[in-house]
Amino acid sequence: MALAAHAPPLVFAPPRERGGVTETKASGGRSAQLARTGLRHGWTTGACATAATTAAYTALLTGEFPDPVTITLPKGQTPAFALAAEELADGHAMAGIVKDAGDDPDVTHGALIRSTVRLLPPGAGVVFRAGPGVGTVTRPGLPLPVGEPAINPVPRRMMTDHIAETAARHGGTGDVEVTVSVDHGEEIARSTWNGRLGILGGISILGTTGIVVPYSCSAWIDSIRRGVDVARAAGRTHVAGCTGSTSEKVAVAVHGLPEDALLDMGDFAGAVLKYIRRHPVDRLTVAGGFAKLSKLAAGHLDLHSSRSQVDKGFLAELARRGGADEGLAAEVAAANTGLDALQRCAARGVPLGDLVAATARDEALAVLRGAPVAVDVICIDRAGNIVGRAEPRGPSWKG
Repeated sequence: MALAAHAPPLVFAPPRERGGVTETKASGGRSAQLARTGLRHGWTTGACATAATTAAYTALLTGEFPDPVTITLPKGQTPAFALAAEELADGHAMAGIVKDAGDDPDVTHGALIRSTVRLLPPGAGVVFRAGPGVGTVTRPGLPLPVGEPAINPVPRRMMTDHIAETAARHGGTGDVEVTVSVDHGEEIARSTWNGRLGILGGISILGTTGIVVPYSCSAWIDSIRRGVDVARAAGRTHVAGCTGSTSEKVAVAVHGLPEDALLDMGDFAGAVLKYIRRHPVDRLTVAGGFAKLSKLAAGHLDLHSSRSQVDKGFLAELARRGGADEGLAAEVAAANTGLDALQRCAARGVPLGDLVAATARDEALAVLRGAPVAVDVICIDRAGNIVGRAEPRGPSWKG
C-alpha cells in the first residue's frame, strides 16, 4: 500500500493503445480474489509487477501472452490478473496490469504497472531497471543500495522466482533484463513520501505479501521505519514525528530540521516510539494538534479518531493540576471539543496546552523504556499556533 502524504488518492484509468503489435484490453482487475471481510482486498505494486513480468517473459518464450496470468504470492495465494496492455516485438515483450487496491485509500490504485522483459546472455541472471515512473534510490538507509531502482527486495524475489519457473516450463535460461515502469508514476510519487526518503523519479514497487489489506497500518508504519533509517544513515541526531503537514512546518520553524529528519507520524505515535526505542536517536520532537496529543498524554498510541477519543474528563483533571477551580474543571469536562477546553482554560490563565505537552512527553518516555532518547513536545491549534510546549527530558538530555 502506498499511502498519500496529506493528499487525496490519484486514480488513472488504463490507456487504450492500438497500433503495431500493441493492444490494450479492458481490464477487469483480478479474476480471483480473497474472501471478503467487509472491505475488498487489493494487490500490491509488487504483485502487479510480478504478474506483468511473468506474462511478458512467457510471451517472449512462447509467442503468446497468458491472459489472465496467474502468480503465486509469498503466502501461497494464487491470484489471476487480466492484462491491460501487451506488446511483443523482436527481443522484448511488455505486459501491463492495472493495479486494483481494493477498498484501500491507495494513491497507486488504478495505475498501470508495466514490465518489459529482454533476453540477456546466459549467465547474466536477472537485472532490474527502473523505467519511467519508477524511482531510483539516492540516499542510504533503505533496503536497497544507492543507485538501484526502487523495487523492494520481496517483489524482486517474487519476480526472480517466477522468471525461473517460467524458464523451466518453456525452455528459457532465466537470464533477462526486467524494466518496470508505471504510467504517471512520477506524478503519483508527489503524493507519497518517496522524495523525502531520497527515492526520485517515481514510485516504489512494494509489498511483502502481495496483498493490500484495506485501511491497513502496515504501509504507513513501514514508511515511518524507513524514515528513521534514512535519518540515522544521514547522521541526524534530532528527528521530529509530526501528526500532519501543519505541525511539521512548526517543527521545522522551531528547530530548523532538514527534510530527512522529519517523520510523517500521522496517527501512529506508537510506531515512532517503538521503532526509535530499538533504533535510538539523541532527540525526538513530537509535534501535533492539541487534541491528538491529548490522546497520547492519556496513554493512547494510536491517535486515529476511530480508535481513540479525546477524554474531556482527563483534560479536566489536568486542568485541576494547573490550578483550575471546580467550576472550570466542570466546563472542561463538558466541553464540546478539545479545542473548546483549551480555549476555556486559556481564558482563565490555566496552561492546559503545556500540561498536555508535558504529560504526552512523559508518556512517550515511558514507551521508550529508558532508551537514550530525549523527548520534547509541541502542541498546536488548527492554525498552526503553538498552544503548548514541553522542554526536552530523557536519558540523553544534557541541556
